[in-house]
Amino acid sequence: MYKNKKAGIIGIVITIIILILIVIFSNGEKNASLFENIASNLVMPIQNGLTYLKNKISGNDTFFADIDNLQSENEELQKRNSELEQSLRELESIKAENETLKEYLNLTEKYGEYETIPGYVINKDISNYSKTIVINIGSDDGVKENMTVIADEGLVGHVISVTNDTAKVQTIVDTASSVSAVMSSNDESIVCKGTLDDNSQLSAMYIPTDANVVQGDSVETSGLGGIYPKGIHIGTISRVNNTQNMTDRYAIVDTAVDFDKIDTVLVITSNQ
Repeated sequence: MYKNKKAGIIGIVITIIILILIVIFSNGEKNASLFENIASNLVMPIQNGLTYLKNKISGNDTFFADIDNLQSENEELQKRNSELEQSLRELESIKAENETLKEYLNLTEKYGEYETIPGYVINKDISNYSKTIVINIGSDDGVKENMTVIADEGLVGHVISVTNDTAKVQTIVDTASSVSAVMSSNDESIVCKGTLDDNSQLSAMYIPTDANVVQGDSVETSGLGGIYPKGIHIGTISRVNNTQNMTDRYAIVDTAVDFDKIDTVLVITSNQ
């Protein structure tokens, strides 16, 4: 506080001197320009000196040093934040891997009657005409054409081509796909085919004329046709479309597998 008072007194003294000089030189108009130059040359150093003295007394001389410190701290915080973000990404990756391993374990336990190879989807082509997926296992892993592919919810499709480390799978919702199936309520044989309109529905055709088709019925593979083993869940009948000719009636089957979200699969190599 003493230092502040001292600075104030010095400022008052200098201000008085300046005012006296203003009075003296302002008496003559001819001396106005000369006065302005002298005053400017006199006042500027004094103002600079006062500003420095005031900052020194009040501690403001540390302002720029504080800025440097803040910049340094900010850079350190940014570096630390980047390291934390990297750690978070690594943790998320580990979590995803653990989830995948859990899915593999659940699938293996659920389909323990089959010899299987686990894999995951690396590419999808789920369009109107071609509904296929590519998985990350191939001939080097023992995968062959026509092997059945399943997911936790049920049937996915079958392998149609392989490379050393990948396999292409035709899904059951592909329009070229045809699956021999049975309905759970009456054990009647039907054929499920993919449709153009939907990635999660099948058209159940060739329904026997005397078969009682029930909405909500479970549909499973029949084991006929030489590709799919018997008893793999396909989906559930959601609607029955009757026609004038009973031989033409068909049902809509909602697939158990969500083909837009499918990630993890098993390839059945053989029955135990």
